[in-house]
Amino acid sequence: MNQDTISGNWKQFKGKVKEAWGKLTEDDLDVINGRREQMVGKMQERYGVAKDEAEKQVKDWEARNNYRW
Repeated sequence: MNQDTISGNWKQFKGKVKEAWGKLTEDDLDVINGRREQMVGKMQERYGVAKDEAEKQVKDWEARNNYRW
């Protein structure tokens, strides 16, 4: 999947991400822009969780929402 496709999908899923992780700001979501590693990093920063916990949460969210980074 190319970056344009990911970015297009990201626009559709931003609201769902915001529902799941309300501490993420609009600026955070703009920085993440559909990039998984950015998502994990921002979750660590905002929620104070370890990388493995952030990875687990993202993986679970992906499965529930049929989202592929």
